[in-house]
Amino acid sequence: MNNVDYPLFIVTVAAENGDGPESRSGCLVGFATRCSIDPPRFLVCISKINHSYALMSCAKVLAVHVIDSDQRVLAELFGGETGDEIDKFAVCNWHPGPGGVPLLEASRRRIIAEVLNRIDFGDHLGLVLAPFEVLADEHAEPLWPSEIADMEPGHPL
Repeated sequence: MNNVDYPLFIVTVAAENGDGPESRSGCLVGFATRCSIDPPRFLVCISKINHSYALMSCAKVLAVHVIDSDQRVLAELFGGETGDEIDKFAVCNWHPGPGGVPLLEASRRRIIAEVLNRIDFGDHLGLVLAPFEVLADEHAEPLWPSEIADMEPGHPL
C-alpha cells in the first residue's frame, strides 16, 4: 500500500471561543476520501498521536485543504513540524473561516465541513464530514506522497 499514491491534504481546526495559538491546529493527512455522493460526504482520518487530534476529536467544523504540487513547503510545515513545538499558523498566511477554522490562503482547493460522526479506526480517528463550502480550482495538480517521501514527520509514525 505504501506504493499507492493519493492526494495529500492539510486539515485545520479551531476550538470554539478561542483565538490564541493553542486554540488552532492543523496537520498533513494522507487518509481522506469522498464517501458519499448524495448527500455529499467526505471522510478524513487523523492520527491519534498528532497535536491536532485533541481539537479535532471534539470540533464541529474542519477545513480540508488539497495540497498542490507546488506547495511542498506547506506540506513540510504541516507534516514535518508539530504543533507541540511551534505555531504553524505564525509562519503561513491564513484567515479565520466559519467557526474560526483557519483557512490557508495558498490553498486553491478546500472543503469547509461540519463534523457529522467520529469513528475509531485504531491508531486513527475517522471524521465523517458534511461539506457546506467548497473552493475548487480545476487546473491545480495535487501533491503526492511519493513527492515528499524524504520528509521527516513531526511525530513518529
